[in-house]
Amino acid sequence: MKVDDIRVFIPSKDYEVSQSFYQALGFEMDYVTDDLSLFQNGECTFFLQNFYNEELAKNLMLQLCVLDINEALETISNLNGFDIKYEPIKSEPWGQVVYLWGPAGELWHITELRN
Repeated sequence: MKVDDIRVFIPSKDYEVSQSFYQALGFEMDYVTDDLSLFQNGECTFFLQNFYNEELAKNLMLQLCVLDINEALETISNLNGFDIKYEPIKSEPWGQVVYLWGPAGELWHITELRN
């Protein structure tokens, strides 16, 4: 089997708020159905679904690899009007990371990997 792509389906507690959040984070949104949106930034895509399960949302972790962790932190710190939290940049043996909890409780590992 040769894999071409993999996409995650992210739950949303408030679908419209999550749509706005991901657009503010820099993703472009495309309509799929009334309950499903496709988000894209470069070659990276994921689905946002109008579905919420607290246990799933609070246990969902995703890694988003970026080229500049400082630029990512600046974007995150300028997000206003969303019920989110994040931690400052942490250095790890494999790179640097900002932990960002999205509007449904999903945990993003915004990561700049070491070369």
